[in-house]
Amino acid sequence: MLDRQKHDLLPLAFVFLAALAFIAVRAGYHGFDQVFFADNDDAMRMVVVRDFLSGQNWFDHAQYRMNTPFGAAMHWSRLVDLPIAIVELLARPLVGAAQAEIVAGYVWPSILLAIFIWLSGRLARLLVGAEGVLPGMLLSAFSIITFSEFNFGRVDHHSVQIILTQVAAIATLTALRRPGAAIGAGLAVATSLAIGIETLPVVIAAVAIYGLIYVTSPVQARAVRNFGLSFGLGTLLHLGVALPPSLWFVPACDAISIVYVTAALAVGLGLSGLSLLPLGIRPWSWRLGAAVIAGSAALALVLVLFPQCLAGPYASVDPWLVQHWLAGVGEAKPLLAVLSEQPSYVVAAAIPTTLALLVYAYAAWRTRGVERGGWLVMLAFLACIAAVALLQVRGIRLSVAVLSPACGYLAIAARARYLRRTTALSVIGLIGSWLGFAGLLWAVLVQQVVLHLPAQTGARVVTSAEVDRDACLAPGAYVDLRGMPPERIMTPIDLGAYVLLYTDHAVVAAPYHRNNQGLLDTFHFFNGPIGEARAILDARGISLVVTCDALPEMNGLPDAAPDAFVNLARANALPPWLSEVKHDGPLRIYAVLPQ
Repeated sequence: MLDRQKHDLLPLAFVFLAALAFIAVRAGYHGFDQVFFADNDDAMRMVVVRDFLSGQNWFDHAQYRMNTPFGAAMHWSRLVDLPIAIVELLARPLVGAAQAEIVAGYVWPSILLAIFIWLSGRLARLLVGAEGVLPGMLLSAFSIITFSEFNFGRVDHHSVQIILTQVAAIATLTALRRPGAAIGAGLAVATSLAIGIETLPVVIAAVAIYGLIYVTSPVQARAVRNFGLSFGLGTLLHLGVALPPSLWFVPACDAISIVYVTAALAVGLGLSGLSLLPLGIRPWSWRLGAAVIAGSAALALVLVLFPQCLAGPYASVDPWLVQHWLAGVGEAKPLLAVLSEQPSYVVAAAIPTTLALLVYAYAAWRTRGVERGGWLVMLAFLACIAAVALLQVRGIRLSVAVLSPACGYLAIAARARYLRRTTALSVIGLIGSWLGFAGLLWAVLVQQVVLHLPAQTGARVVTSAEVDRDACLAPGAYVDLRGMPPERIMTPIDLGAYVLLYTDHAVVAAPYHRNNQGLLDTFHFFNGPIGEARAILDARGISLVVTCDALPEMNGLPDAAPDAFVNLARANALPPWLSEVKHDGPLRIYAVLPQ
């Protein structure tokens, strides 16, 4: 095994350096002075890590400069904060505290990218052999998803969850021959769940896979038991790591809590109990019936104890926010609904995923025994991920974790056919086996098509307004604001995380759903009657209002009041108690004066 891993180092180095070079060139093309932490979550992650390094308690997940002056709860995991904080601490003696955050923004995603590429090769090797390593690594690395989730400045937790999905898949494939590896699968899915519940499709897939292993292959009872116990106990351990004892029994639907621990323990005990039943010599239908009973009992237990989670992870969000805010969040929309908004990303992610599903189904049909079991494992993981992506496009990002065996299989099969007989069809097949999984190429092609479509098609392209929006979030926009003494600020929601990152001020809201009151007050301030807006400022002691014209929020809601801030600002008719502070840059800063 060590020899095989050494042989993978050369393709790993080649693919990693090629991917890193592409990322660097793209960053240079767009300008290194532009938005580095380009997503709200990346900006907020750095704020959270900064507070952690400044002494905030491990178990204290509040963001005290949000929902000012009250503070707001966050639901993120310290498991992602910790390695970023370590990179920052190592960099501080060399570059200082401020630049150490930028260093972490380069180093941490690059480390994860190397791990991701290596694991892609391991997955391909397990199922298709040494010949599949290079195409598996290369095509996975040059996916549109990879360049979105492992880009410089991308420090949010999705890349870690992608890697944990790979670990779960590798451990499950290995467990088909070595049952002890199932422990790794259980711990991987437990950890991914503890980091964020976006990996629920992976968790569901893993549970279903081990349930089906029990039904179809009773000799694998030990692997089933190992997975069940490690998943249940691992999730319980993560509860203790994530939350103080006072919150261990407080239910939450949007993050690890007693809800998910109860479910994991029920599943773990159910699988373990099934593996001990003397049903090995019975027909498979007996084991299927037992598995259905155990699974139904676990599901019923969770629903009876925590019925509020039937409404989903956002059950605690105010209904008004669900209608006026969450419904418009792009990543929470169905895949097809986002197609017109982000055609390049959706097509470039969906085509390789669809092709991989077909490859896995075909490979499973063509093989037998343990080898077929491996392909079915990959099919199950990817099918669950794809199903969730159809409902919420954010789920598609996990698909890149399990594409590499399909890339390798198709490339090897096409090459073998080409070598047997060189024809136009075999040449097309050889080229197509690579291009089909080349997500980045699909993204470029779709973007070019969209650019040449008539405007009325509604397909989304990068507009000048979006470029202007980036200017609102770039570090240089906050120089003057950063020089002011700390104040309480009202901002549009999408500006909140960047004000927290680049200044010492406090804000009312950023796009985080647990801050119900802050979000409501922000929407009502910008869209309600100006008199009510003033009352919101007074109640919170707000002294500055900061906006940026290019932000979509400044267009206002369809039912915004005639004298709402957004309408008055557009007409240059704001009341005299909002005095604009003259400064350079795209931000508009208004001092709130006494009436």
